[in-house]
Amino acid sequence: MIRKVLIANRGEIALRVLRACWELGIPAVVAYSEADRDSLPVRLADQTICIGPAPADRSYNNIPAIISAAVVTGCDAIHPGYGFLAENALLAEICEECGITFIGPRPATLRALGDKAEARKLMQRAGLPIVPGSEDPVRDVSEARRVARQLGYPLLVKAAAGGGGRGMRIVRDERELATALQVAQQEAQAAFGDPSVYLERYLERPRHVEVQILADQYRNVYAVGERDCSIQRRYQKLIEEAPAPELSPKLRRALHEAAVRGARAVGYVGAGTFEFLLDQEGRFYFTEANARIQVEHPVTEVVTGLDLVQWQLAIAAGEVLSLHERELVPHGHAIEVRITAEDPDRDFAPRAGKIEELIWPGGPGIRVDSHAFSGYVVPPHYDSLLGKVIAWGVDRTQAIERLDRALRETIVRGVPTPIPVLRRILQHPDFRAARHSTTFLAEFLSSQHS
Repeated sequence: MIRKVLIANRGEIALRVLRACWELGIPAVVAYSEADRDSLPVRLADQTICIGPAPADRSYNNIPAIISAAVVTGCDAIHPGYGFLAENALLAEICEECGITFIGPRPATLRALGDKAEARKLMQRAGLPIVPGSEDPVRDVSEARRVARQLGYPLLVKAAAGGGGRGMRIVRDERELATALQVAQQEAQAAFGDPSVYLERYLERPRHVEVQILADQYRNVYAVGERDCSIQRRYQKLIEEAPAPELSPKLRRALHEAAVRGARAVGYVGAGTFEFLLDQEGRFYFTEANARIQVEHPVTEVVTGLDLVQWQLAIAAGEVLSLHERELVPHGHAIEVRITAEDPDRDFAPRAGKIEELIWPGGPGIRVDSHAFSGYVVPPHYDSLLGKVIAWGVDRTQAIERLDRALRETIVRGVPTPIPVLRRILQHPDFRAARHSTTFLAEFLSSQHS
């Protein structure tokens, strides 16, 4: 049983977790930095605690501050949301030592999946197909060249720790390798405190499909559908949908079975995703596992009726996960777009500032997850996400039409957003026909400027 939860995050996910706690009757405390003093989760929470100044390393990424906040406010559980410390094995370990429930996987699981190179080896042993790549992180340019000649080009230089597209570079030939390796290592060090990178064959025009997992402490593991997240910029997802379109029943079943097998191999507990790339021949390859709730989890909730965050809390409290087959069958189709304070005309550069006016959409089939409001000041210290607009329809066509209508209704003044670009994507014939891939957005933007 969980008596009180510390929400160690900010923005829309802090509000999302707060709502789940309210519905379950669990008292919750929102931990916030000085930059978020006037944010919506802080305004709405029954109890709050300041954990430090604006920089994340002195607040949301400060483990002593998070643990102290839980102890001071009498919380016996911590929900880390996504980003920041959500996949931090040290935080999970300290929670365990302090008798605090970490609402997420066990420390050993976080360590196993946190190192992407090790996770690849682990999943390969579990029987999951993986993209050909280096067995271990490459140490220098000479080793990278040797491995690259064995694998062949094009290649992807990829950070062994972390994710989100940081520490990742495409290499088309040997002339680009040294520079790409150095840049990726520097990015990986800055983002994750670990410069280790490995090499992986680069798949041309793949689709990115992830399988949502729920697993309890008693080895009950369920694949709760899948999502297509192929519309990306710099490996950051922009549009997500469930179920993934244009998958045969056989391929869908194989993806789900692979994700469940992978989760069992690491003793997974909680909510998470196993991510795959699908090549143009319909073959799939494991790429990584995200051991946390995902930004795009609402599309799965909308088509299944499950509350994934409430299930996170229930699993952490020791409840048995028992889902009926009918709960795992998607009903209709859902698509989500991320509304960010970014300027698409300046390569999606983040823009802090005051939102002068904000009107979110409504109407049939529309859900909005957001912490932003008119008068809200977008801080420059964190991710630029303002909110997510999710549309449900009886089929994919209706979901697209509803989402386009919702974006037409959305008004944001004071900071730029990618809404005009998102609407053009929704109308693109290749997106409408589900012929998109992870390179779609780059090609689309290039065509817009040519």
